[in-house]
Order: sequence, then C-alpha cells, then structure tokens
Amino acid sequence: MESGTQPLKRCGCGTATEKCAELARTIRPAKLDPERTLVFDVRREADFAASNEIIPGAVWKNPEKIDAWIGAVPLTLDVVVYCVRGGSVSNSVVDRLQAAGVKARYIEGGLEAWKAAGGKVDRK
Repeated sequence: MESGTQPLKRCGCGTATEKCAELARTIRPAKLDPERTLVFDVRREADFAASNEIIPGAVWKNPEKIDAWIGAVPLTLDVVVYCVRGGSVSNSVVDRLQAAGVKARYIEGGLEAWKAAGGKVDRK
C-alpha cells in the first residue's frame, strides 16, 4: 500500500474517517429481518437466564466470553446484536466485532424496543 493511503473499510468505501456512512452502527427494530440476518443475543448471562424470550433465529453469545467466539463470526455476513435495552453491552460487542472486520450493528433499544415495535419473540 502506498504511503498515506488508507485501506478500504469492510463495507468497501474509502472514507477517511472511522465512522462509515455505508454501515450504520445501529439498526431500528422495525428494519431488522431476523430471517435474513445473523442475529446474536448478547445479553449478560444472568439477564439471558432470567428471561424466557429470544428473537426468532437468534443465537445467544456470552458477551463476557467474546474472545472465545469472535474468531468464528463470518466476515461476509451482516451481523446484528442485541441486549436488553441496546446500551453498553451491545455497544461493547459491536466495537469488538467491527474491530475484527465484522459488519456488525446493534438493535436500537435492544430486545425491549424490538418487542415494543411489534417484533415477534420465541420462547427459549
């Protein structure tokens, strides 16, 4: 690579900033189609255990053990994560996934916003 040139971001754009307009950090609950997206439930273990709900097709991944599973996340798929309310847990997981080159976003407002927007949940 030539001196002074920046590598393309994982979305393929050549913007000079870390924030890429092509890949928003969040997704609105109503925009998510869990049948066409890889969805990870990243609620803390206690929160996951205390709930009997999960977004259909979602896979629970322990956010505290991200080092154990991050390497298996495909770089070619869009990934959406959610926690209870779309706060610090989702943010930290998205940070790590994006740093590893994963096209990751989180649901604005988490599982609670998903349900409020009429999103279906399965019993786990």
